[in-house]
Amino acid sequence: MTPAPSPEVLQAPLVVEFPFTRSLGPVQSAFLTGLREHTVLGVRTTDGRVLVPPVEYDPVTADELADLVEVAPTGTVTTWAWNPAPRRGQPLRTPFAWVLVRLDGADTALLHALDAPGPDAVRTGMRVRIRWAAEREGAITDIACFEPYDGAGGGEAVPHGGTFTDPVSGIVAPARLDYSYAPGRAQSRYLRALADHTTYGERCPSCRKVYVPPRGACPTCGVATEEQVEVGPRGTVTTFCIVNIKARNLDIEVPYVYAHIALDGADLALHARIGGIPYDEVRMGLRVEPVWSEDGRYPDHYRPTGEPDADYDTYKELL
Repeated sequence: MTPAPSPEVLQAPLVVEFPFTRSLGPVQSAFLTGLREHTVLGVRTTDGRVLVPPVEYDPVTADELADLVEVAPTGTVTTWAWNPAPRRGQPLRTPFAWVLVRLDGADTALLHALDAPGPDAVRTGMRVRIRWAAEREGAITDIACFEPYDGAGGGEAVPHGGTFTDPVSGIVAPARLDYSYAPGRAQSRYLRALADHTTYGERCPSCRKVYVPPRGACPTCGVATEEQVEVGPRGTVTTFCIVNIKARNLDIEVPYVYAHIALDGADLALHARIGGIPYDEVRMGLRVEPVWSEDGRYPDHYRPTGEPDADYDTYKELL
């Protein structure tokens, strides 16, 4: 069991989310379009095996595959695992079984959910059939789930041309990771100090370098860092990039500048946005200071101080 974090360590829920967009080749396009039309397609290999879901290349021989066949919407459970607590985005909201189902006419198994009242109702070898979704769009979710089926097995795969009206040419699959982040003692102290408009680094007792944000250990010497050192608040732009693509849920107009900033007294540059100056006037050596967020908990961005640019030799080791 993982021990609970110390009360002095901060924690926050974080979400990483992005849409994954991909185009489809002729085999995958036919498979997903077929699901929309209540048709399950597989692909036949050169040695006669039928693969469901179909793939463009034989995983054994690497031969290109294009011989599409139709298989039955019924099949046999080859193995299973009970899911007592469904999570967000899973096929069913009530407890269900994850099952591998070898559809009649196929030689491989398809992974999906089985709607069953409990684990005692599921077994390897049981017969099941597809329950189609009420609304279908050409995605694996067009199969709502599998359900128990009393019919017998059998049935051969039959050739299929793979031609449908309005074929699906691409898919967008949302990817999302929900997790709880604990920054550790060193960064928790750092974040708490930011709320007081103070920036702390930690000095390595061996090489004497000051790291900001602190990591709790020197990445060069591998020893613990305990001595806190106040740095900044001003600093120097060491290098930067111009961002031209607007991020989702980020209310900042493009283009804008993201830079590495060496705070005065620090031996490691942190990264932050530069504001208060046209993007094409940002330069290496520019002296900047923090502009705090509306709630005052952290620097929202950095702006020019009006001081002369720093000499290159004063920050060249921090590039």
